[in-house]
Amino acid sequence: MWTLALMLLAAACLFSLGVALWVICSHFFIVHIPAAIGHPVKLRVLHCIFQLLVTWTHHGICSRLCKESDSVVLAVGYRKLPKYKCPVSIRDCLAATIHFLRSLHAYGVDPARVVVCGDSLGGGLATVVCQKLVNTPDLPRIRAQILIYAILQVLDFQTPSFQQRKNIPMLCWSFTWYCLYHYLDISSSWQEVIMKGAHLPAKVWEKYRKWLGPENIPERFKSGYQQKPHEPVNEAAYLELSVVLDVMCSPLIAEDDIVSQLPEACIVSCEYDTLRDSSLLYKKRLEDLGVPVTWHHVEDGFHGVLNTIDLNFLYFPSSTRILNVLTNFIKGL
Repeated sequence: MWTLALMLLAAACLFSLGVALWVICSHFFIVHIPAAIGHPVKLRVLHCIFQLLVTWTHHGICSRLCKESDSVVLAVGYRKLPKYKCPVSIRDCLAATIHFLRSLHAYGVDPARVVVCGDSLGGGLATVVCQKLVNTPDLPRIRAQILIYAILQVLDFQTPSFQQRKNIPMLCWSFTWYCLYHYLDISSSWQEVIMKGAHLPAKVWEKYRKWLGPENIPERFKSGYQQKPHEPVNEAAYLELSVVLDVMCSPLIAEDDIVSQLPEACIVSCEYDTLRDSSLLYKKRLEDLGVPVTWHHVEDGFHGVLNTIDLNFLYFPSSTRILNVLTNFIKGL
């Protein structure tokens, strides 16, 4: 009860403080991280879908990761909504990563210890970047990927976590949909259609059931879950929404020959998160294909909790636990 109350308070305060803190942090608290000889590097993809709040919520996280993991941290501030749609953010992150991999000597970075990381949308972008770089022998290979409550698929909105947490503060279904239709540049009128699974034909659901089916999710995460059949396809919706099948939007459904070549992963999921099951499904896919996975599930965590790590009275202890997981994972590589 206290967790939900604090989450509501945090949601209200974050927006009201956003503009002022963004201006202050942009002008006074941005520092340059010096190159370090032989250090590992952590390429962090900032998560926030909208431009507001990005700088001040992530500066503290990146700075602490740099210090506590003894790494060079490069934060990629890709172009965001509402001005820029998909796939602009993906192209920005991929271009920044390739440029950095070709310039490691300038930062004194060990080419064998590059880690790509992201949270929320940034986690999905980090996943796409890793997949795109699988068959690039001219570039240093990514050593590991860190995915924090990542957005990994935008096909299925009937998973247990969506049923259980669709009204949770910070990332309720209405806000999730608002971000989604802006990001994919689709009509907002399809909300009910996509919620009922009528945006894709039966043959598509059958094809991806092996990766998206609820049987892939551990039973302990299915409390109160009621599996519902997808409604017959709405052809008009399918014409516009077939973009959700693009692996740049849904990296969870990438082919086995790509996923099997991905680097070691650290996956963080949170209980109070509509996106929780995407992390669980991707974890299983990686493990089934022999990719080593370190998984940390935060029982009292919610989507975006890591951003509270430097928010004083809005701080949640689970944010520090997540940071410790990331730090220990990086040090152990």
